[in-house]
Formats: sequence, C-alpha cells, structure tokens
Amino acid sequence: MIYITRKEHFNAAHKLYNSNFSYEKNLELYGTCSNENWHGHNYDLIVTVKGNINSETGMFINLKTLSDFIKLEILEKVDHKNLNLDVPFLEGKVTTTENVVIEFWKILDKKLRLLNDVNCQLHCIKLYETPRNFVEYYGEK
Repeated sequence: MIYITRKEHFNAAHKLYNSNFSYEKNLELYGTCSNENWHGHNYDLIVTVKGNINSETGMFINLKTLSDFIKLEILEKVDHKNLNLDVPFLEGKVTTTENVVIEFWKILDKKLRLLNDVNCQLHCIKLYETPRNFVEYYGEK
C-alpha cells in the first residue's frame, strides 16, 4: 500500500452560526467567529489517497486525475465563496471546519469509487483553516 498526497488552496468566507440558537448563544459558543458580517480564511486542503501500484503504469492513480477531481468537485464550488450562502452541499450546516471536511470527504470518496480501473481509496483529508488550526478526517470506520 502506498499513499499519495495532493495539496490545494482556496479562500472563503463564512460565519459560525446555528439558527436554532439565539444571537447571545451563538456569540457565547462561537465568539467572534459568529460575526454577523462574516469573516474569511485562506484554507489549505490536503487530500491523501492510498492504493497498490499498477505494475504496468507504475502508479495507482494519475495525480492529474486526483487534482482535477479536487478542483472540479470542491475548489470550483468553494473558492472565493461564502460557505454559508453560496455552497449547496453546505446548506443548513454550521460551517465549522469539522463539518466542511466531512462534506468534502463525501464528495471525493464518491468520485473515487466511480473509478473502475483504478485501485484508489481516500485515506485522509486535512483542512487547515489557519496555519495553527486544522482538522484531519479519515472517514467513518
């Protein structure tokens, strides 16, 4: 088994806000991240896949294919967007880094499973919200 990682970057705005809570409860729970005028991040997205090398090609997935999936399925939908307002797959969710990375996983895992001739599985997604704050997700086990 070998692991390959692709790193991407995007910028997005959001606010942490649960519409079931009062303004005061949101402020207490999320602090300034619940700012009604939003705030933004320069995100780093790191996607690691695993598989067994095909002896004929010397790889288990073409990194260009992985990059294209990430760009088409994720980046084009979130880059320079408001995660709360502009991203259908995040609609109705509190846009914590935890929730965002889980939705990214669902999208990429489904796409990779459609590759019939490739022995490739999603292993881990890391999403950096800041250089010091990030989430790692390995899917449901």
